[in-house]
Amino acid sequence: MLATADTVQPLREWAAAFEGRTSGRVVPHFDPAEAGADARVLFVLEAPGPMTNAASGNARPGSGFISVDNDDATAANLWNARDTAGLHGDFLAWNIVPWYLGPASVKPTTAEVAEGANALVEVMQLLPRLEIVVLSGRFAQKGWLANIEQSPHRPAVRTVETWHPGPQAMNQSGKRAELVADLSTVVQMLS
Repeated sequence: MLATADTVQPLREWAAAFEGRTSGRVVPHFDPAEAGADARVLFVLEAPGPMTNAASGNARPGSGFISVDNDDATAANLWNARDTAGLHGDFLAWNIVPWYLGPASVKPTTAEVAEGANALVEVMQLLPRLEIVVLSGRFAQKGWLANIEQSPHRPAVRTVETWHPGPQAMNQSGKRAELVADLSTVVQMLS
C-alpha cells in the first residue's frame, strides 16, 4: 500500500510527531501517491485548505492529505498545471504553514509563518534528493525570504517563485499560463 511505502514513512513519522508537539492543530499528511522522501521538487503553498482536513465537518469530507487529488479548485489547478508542464514525478507538495488554519479566508500570521518555516526546514532535511523548491504565492515567498533564505539550516536548493494555484490567482488573466510556464522551467531545470 502507498501509505506504508519506504519513501513515505519518514514524512508520516515527522508529520505525526509535529502534530503531537503542536497541541490542537490538525496537520494533514503528505500524499503517499507522490515522490515522498525521494522528491526532487518541493512545491510550497500557503496553508492546508478545508479539503485536506478529514475532521473539518465540511459537507464534503477532506482527504487528510496535501494532495493534487483533493476535491477543490486549488488541487485541480495544480494537477492541471503539472500535467501540462510535464511535471509528473519527483514532486511533493507541502505548505509554509503545515497545519489547518480554517476556511481559505483565514490567513496566517507572521508568527505562524515563522513557525511553519522552521518546520519546513525540518521537512527539507528528510528529502535527500531535493533540488528545487517552488514557492507558490506571497505567503510562501515572503515566509522563505524572511525565515529560510539566510538560515544556516537552509539546504542547497534552487528556488522558483510562482503564483498560488488557488482560484483567486488563477482566475486572473495570464496567471494560469505563468504557473504552467514556471513549472515547465522546473522540468527543464531537472533535466
